[in-house]
Amino acid sequence: MNRYIFFLLIAVVLTSCKTNQLFINVTQPAAVTMPPDIKKVGVINRSVPTDETKIIDVIDKVLSLEGADLDRDGAWASINGLAAELKRNDRFDEVRLLNDIDLRASGVGVLPSPLSGSIVDSICRVTGIDALFALERFDTDTRVNYSTRMVKANSPLGNIPLPEHQVEMETIIKTGWRIYDPARKTVLDEYRLIESLVYFGKGINPVAAVEGLIKRKESVREVSNISGQKYAQRLLPYRLRVTRDYFVKGTNNFKIAKRKAQTGKWDEAGQLWYSETGNNKSKIAGRACYNMAIISEINGNLDDALGWAQKSWEDYRIKPGLRYSGILEGRKYNEGILQIQESY
Repeated sequence: MNRYIFFLLIAVVLTSCKTNQLFINVTQPAAVTMPPDIKKVGVINRSVPTDETKIIDVIDKVLSLEGADLDRDGAWASINGLAAELKRNDRFDEVRLLNDIDLRASGVGVLPSPLSGSIVDSICRVTGIDALFALERFDTDTRVNYSTRMVKANSPLGNIPLPEHQVEMETIIKTGWRIYDPARKTVLDEYRLIESLVYFGKGINPVAAVEGLIKRKESVREVSNISGQKYAQRLLPYRLRVTRDYFVKGTNNFKIAKRKAQTGKWDEAGQLWYSETGNNKSKIAGRACYNMAIISEINGNLDDALGWAQKSWEDYRIKPGLRYSGILEGRKYNEGILQIQESY
């Protein structure tokens, strides 16, 4: 079986009187393709505000109820998450945290303009790295909803009504990343991530209610670390579950093939479908050709799958064959990218 296809029969669901549906896992190429000569990378924090915007940043923190150093701690947690994930990727020989480089971004809560080519080239040349990962933005926004309600509490006098204070706090974490390639003088990737954390607290007074939110900083750091890992995973292939429909009616062979498919005997089902590709009735032959495309994809033979799908449409006007041909063309293109990425 082709290494890029990991077939997994999750379920067979009756979708109409003519077709059944199956699920397969398809390996997709990484969102970001790194040139093969990039072996050593560095990571910098550019999310610290400049002196000109520091006052605005302080005001923003007060207005949004951000805790002291929440953005700073979260930013470094995100960078550490990225670096740890990159080190787990055999793609790079070295991953360096460039903590001593002080590059700041103008503006609050926005992705700044990219670094100039001369700055990127200078950083990479001095530190001996081939590419630069930059956390360009890290910002947290917090919204609070406060309310009270009457509840009954046990007391020596029985159940008595008491006010209960409730606090709901949502913290939105926004990060922005870029990858700079000095050799090609380009930005290889620019990406934004948004995560949301919601906390609840309640108590007999406002102070007691807020005590339920004391783990907020720890949660922000944890989620920020995970967001850094997620960004690093853009350099890795990933699996995507997709659906395919196949024909189950037309002749007795289709009925038998359906039952074989339901028990996982896809090759035997394929033999029955193949026997119907020469059927005198064009609709039956077209459906059989379409199903041969399905079994070919399951077995990792994308060229054969495309040929059968095209035949089902071109020779027999089976409409799903036209759409399926486009899907398979996309799969073949992605497989080419995967092969390039794996060769690195």
